[in-house]
Amino acid sequence: MVWDELGREADDDNQRDRDRWIGVYIGVLAVILAICSMGGGNASKEATLKNIEAANIWGFFQAKNMRRHVLRLEVDELELTTLSDPSLSPENRAAIETKIAEYKKLDTELTSNPTSNEGLDELFNRGKALEAERDIAMRQDPYFDYGEALLQIAIVLAGVAIISGGPALLTTSAVMGVLGTFMTVNGFTLLFDIPFIG
Repeated sequence: MVWDELGREADDDNQRDRDRWIGVYIGVLAVILAICSMGGGNASKEATLKNIEAANIWGFFQAKNMRRHVLRLEVDELELTTLSDPSLSPENRAAIETKIAEYKKLDTELTSNPTSNEGLDELFNRGKALEAERDIAMRQDPYFDYGEALLQIAIVLAGVAIISGGPALLTTSAVMGVLGTFMTVNGFTLLFDIPFIG
């Protein structure tokens, strides 16, 4: 009888130790889940922000491109006028040629202006860079989504394992936890390109 009581007390101590360690394990999973959730939120915001910035740059690009196109049409018209109208006085011809030179200079500035970083060439490069940043954030987001789901499942299974005492649930929780952690790390680093994700 004494031996039975001692055996039960030892089992109870082992169960309490096991439950404590599972509690610590759940705490670690919760911390990883919080980091994963933060990464996913940041990736979503970054994708949206970069998409908006890229749309603004492309709108500005289009407006400048239209302006350049109008200038080029005006230059063509003025050049045709000087060639086709022999009755132009030398003063008028000089004024038209001055205007053509001004328009061509403006055309060059619209095409490339490293000083203001707002020439068409610079806007094109900025737009492409913003799109690339947006695309990276969009590739990251699904990894965080899967990571969150796997970590949440791992936490639930670990909680159920405390109640049921079953090692299968704890093992499944550990597998889900490792996969969720992997997805979280991959969301930040994009080291692995997993098909059908991202």
